[in-house]
Amino acid sequence: MLKSQQLPSTNNTILTDDEIVDLASRILFRRLKREGKINSPLATVDFLKLKLGNYEREVFSIIYLSNNNEIIEYKELFFGTINSASVHPREVVKDVLRVNAASVILAHNHPSGNIEVSRADKLITGKLIKALSLIDVEVLDHLIIGNSYASFAELNLLTQLKQEVECLDIIKLHS
Repeated sequence: MLKSQQLPSTNNTILTDDEIVDLASRILFRRLKREGKINSPLATVDFLKLKLGNYEREVFSIIYLSNNNEIIEYKELFFGTINSASVHPREVVKDVLRVNAASVILAHNHPSGNIEVSRADKLITGKLIKALSLIDVEVLDHLIIGNSYASFAELNLLTQLKQEVECLDIIKLHS
């Protein structure tokens, strides 16, 4: 529960749209943390829609999780343009190590509202799966937030990308 001193405005002051969105996202994040674990994909999507839905440029974020899938932290890591964001695997690995995460949920928005998974989305997800696997961190999902959402896990893209990374590693071992 939020205390009155944690509210952006009180004393009959009208809240702005941004303050309402910020307040709602804080409430959803507290609810996710209170429940302890990421048990509901829809609760995660609702939270991410509030966090990423109003940006007019692409924003790449991560939910860091413990080995019990308890939320450690949410962070917006990379900010891009209206149709792309540069994501640097080295910086992702560095930040994952900073919080000692065991797994992550990747997310970014498509300001256009179109949630179609692009080739670039698949490429960076594959690179991050590979980079994070080197430090024993699992990518649980990559969510694209727009008018609706797309989940790499629900679309079986995550499994496919993980298998491709494993195949490439096996080929390199035998070369």
